[in-house]
Amino acid sequence: MLRSMYAGISGMKSFQTKLDVVGNNIANVNTAGFKKGRATFQDMMSQPIQGASAPTDIRGGINPAQVGTGAQLGSIDNIHTQGNRQTTERPLDLQLEGDGMFVFGRNMAPGDAYNDDVELQYSRAGNMYLDDNGYVVNANGQYLMGFDAPMDNTTTPPTPATSLDDIDHSAVGQIQIPDSASSFSIEGNGIVNYIQDGETYVAGQIAVSKFSNTGGLEKVGSNMFQTSPNDGQIETGELDGAGNGTLFFQPESDGTASIVAGALEMSNVDLSEEFTEMITAQRGFQANTRIITTSDEILQELVNLKR
Repeated sequence: MLRSMYAGISGMKSFQTKLDVVGNNIANVNTAGFKKGRATFQDMMSQPIQGASAPTDIRGGINPAQVGTGAQLGSIDNIHTQGNRQTTERPLDLQLEGDGMFVFGRNMAPGDAYNDDVELQYSRAGNMYLDDNGYVVNANGQYLMGFDAPMDNTTTPPTPATSLDDIDHSAVGQIQIPDSASSFSIEGNGIVNYIQDGETYVAGQIAVSKFSNTGGLEKVGSNMFQTSPNDGQIETGELDGAGNGTLFFQPESDGTASIVAGALEMSNVDLSEEFTEMITAQRGFQANTRIITTSDEILQELVNLKR
């Protein structure tokens, strides 16, 4: 009889966790780049009452008899479906249309190139900004990583890059727009153009990363993700300066996303779905409390057998 009480308690704990996940989804319904969560359950180990037996010459087989002991949390999944587009017309609001994530570098000084000491984090939130030095950063001040556009030193004075062919895809660093630029724009393939003295130059190309299992990424807050042992991060066929495959892809290549400037990818939370899940969690919790109440009433009847 006490098994039903413990089963009810386990169900209450599971549905409470589900409600926590639903509450977090609803709280982030308007968070750019947010990916919703989903709680799944598993049954707990069942207690055998009678084992199974094989058929004999004079009798058929008998199935096992088991009593379950409740439910437990199976997983909390991150659902990385595409969020809706919100058009802003702001040139530094960027949306990824397809697979991939923006790459941001931490522990970097202005002008530093990517190296093994740089901590990388990833996000689908594309609200970018320019800092005082003209570098493209996110709301946390982390540098947006991209392919370098080196100066052409064959001219006097050296001139900035002017096309995609001038970009060095073996070198990754920060993207800087000069203070003297009169305007800038970002193309679908991540090329950052700027106009200076009436001429169009290239500041760099935004890089993205791909994962075969985006659900394996770990949320670290502030719209950011970090890698885990199960994310399946993919390396490109292109080589870095040391002759190794890199983690950085060009947008619109190898199945990666294209970049839409002037728009943001919003949360993929569906309010109608979340409220339905909330009702399910509430009623499931309520039903498990009834199990405990009913078990308690039966125990009371047993105690009252001797008066």
